Amino acid sequence: MHDIDDSVVPGSVYLVDVQEKTTVAHAENNSAIVLSPTPSNDINDPLNWSRGRKFLQIVCVMIYTSAIGIGTTVLYSILQPISDDTGIPLATLNAGTGYMFLFLGWGALINQPLALTFGKRPIYLISVIGNTALCLLTPYIKTEGQWIASKIVQGYLCTPVESLCEVSIADVFFAHERGTYIGIYTLFLFGSNYFAPLIAGFIYDGQGWHWVMYWAAIINFGSLIVLFFFMEETNFVRNTSEATEAVHFSTKQGTEKDDKVSTTSSPVSSGELTGTPKSYLQRLALFGGRYASNKLLLTMTYRPIILLRFPVIFWAGFQYGTCLVWYNVLNATCSLILSEQPYNFRASFVGLTYLGPLIGMFIGTFYSGWVGDRFAVRYARRTGGVREPEHRLWLMVVSLLLCPASLILWGVGASKGISWVGLVFGMGIISCSTGIGSSLSISYALDSYKDMSGEVMMAVILVRNTLSFAIGYGITPWLHMGYQNTFISAGFVGLAITMTFLIVIKWGKSWRIASRKRYWGYVADGTLGH
Repeated sequence: MHDIDDSVVPGSVYLVDVQEKTTVAHAENNSAIVLSPTPSNDINDPLNWSRGRKFLQIVCVMIYTSAIGIGTTVLYSILQPISDDTGIPLATLNAGTGYMFLFLGWGALINQPLALTFGKRPIYLISVIGNTALCLLTPYIKTEGQWIASKIVQGYLCTPVESLCEVSIADVFFAHERGTYIGIYTLFLFGSNYFAPLIAGFIYDGQGWHWVMYWAAIINFGSLIVLFFFMEETNFVRNTSEATEAVHFSTKQGTEKDDKVSTTSSPVSSGELTGTPKSYLQRLALFGGRYASNKLLLTMTYRPIILLRFPVIFWAGFQYGTCLVWYNVLNATCSLILSEQPYNFRASFVGLTYLGPLIGMFIGTFYSGWVGDRFAVRYARRTGGVREPEHRLWLMVVSLLLCPASLILWGVGASKGISWVGLVFGMGIISCSTGIGSSLSISYALDSYKDMSGEVMMAVILVRNTLSFAIGYGITPWLHMGYQNTFISAGFVGLAITMTFLIVIKWGKSWRIASRKRYWGYVADGTLGH
């Protein structure tokens, strides 16, 4: 990698060519949009893939996300039947799912470096194979120890769904379009978790809980076949970074003084691609090469923990984790509320109510993703073409209303026995708010420190899943306050945490400036050029 200018502010990207520079590469469909990162001249660079090939890759990532999501969450609505059949206490079953979520985060310290070193494709395939096997194994578990062990192993094997998919998206798409696909990923991640209990209720009513797990295994095995034949490797060693692609330009800040601003952009490429395209059989190879040294492999197992001292990364993980907490609270109370008086819903009907969260998640991720990308471009036009990662966070203003309002509607509505329509509407708003916060948090972290996206996402997920695991033990005691008091307090906690985005908008750039020398030092020590 070329010499790195550590005065460049990480994440500050020259995205819109309002100054009509001639030395930067532009998007084909919009001559004003600057491509960041710049694609190389290598014909096999994922950034140079055709739109169809990129679309097929994102479809494969979404299939993987859905399969793993269904396999890991389909049993939530059948825990009581599992307890009745096996004799394993419900508390132990819940503890097992808690350990699974914990290892979905911390397992990335091993799986993610392996994926970034030897290739993402084999790690994805091994993950699906493991999830298929564990879904098949679940009906044969008879002891508490077997249950806990199976959940820990499942969590470890399925870590890519939490932290690798985002990196695969960043491998293929540019800064001006990345948010849209992060939003789609968030939709499928949470959407599959909402869809799983929807189908589980009907399968349980018709075939019993064993077949709930068998169908999850069938879905995963079908996904394995599709991924084997169509998912490609997206690891690519890039010899440039945002810093080495930096351009310096002067901007007027409303005063007579010119401030020299360091942002990042792309030197124009020759336009002619070199190299030999990989054949279809070469794309199917499980191991297409090595992308990092043993030293870097070892470094990546502990550096994500060190990255947590960057306030931007810790905040993104905390905000993302908080969104997951409200998702967990909803899951923990949905069946309890709707299966009791005055609703008395059967398991299949409780599953159908998850259509509300599915619709809410679609709206939230569309808003934070597709709308967010266009908002970021428009905002950049107002700031001399420079896109700051904090710009996108203004979209969280909507969550200031949705988060507390939805939690209060759900809890107070349940305590007062309002119509089930109102509760399903509340579920949808909770999900919408979750989608907005999750998608924007991921995009903010990736936009801020793009050149270390793999390790940044590991750090974010460590915070997210650890917070979720800890809160899991507090949900039941919290509910002892009663639904009304619990969710009124949750609403105000959610409001306070969501409001922290205003602090990040104010101080986020200064945090990135303070971290730039250390960050670029990490990049210079060795990354995959992502």
